[in-house]
Amino acid sequence: MKIDKDTVDKIAHLARLEVTDTEREELMGDMGKILDFMAKLNEVDTTGVEPLVYMTDTVNNFREDVLKQEITHEEALSNAPKHDADYFKVAKVIG
Repeated sequence: MKIDKDTVDKIAHLARLEVTDTEREELMGDMGKILDFMAKLNEVDTTGVEPLVYMTDTVNNFREDVLKQEITHEEALSNAPKHDADYFKVAKVIG
């Protein structure tokens, strides 16, 4: 498939990119190659082939969510530059 300058300009505009004339020519070639490859993939007979959700058969083994007290409340607050008795103090971010 042939990509023209208008198509490259429209895609560049949507992607908020500024392209020079040289880059536009390179992009036209690259995008044409990508679409040609996609056209070749469309020629492959996939009847009877189940769609893949994952590329491997690996199963994710989740661990149990176990509550552990790694440091105490006081130890956590002792590392904070600003804190009161119970909470970290941070700069106000919402007016």
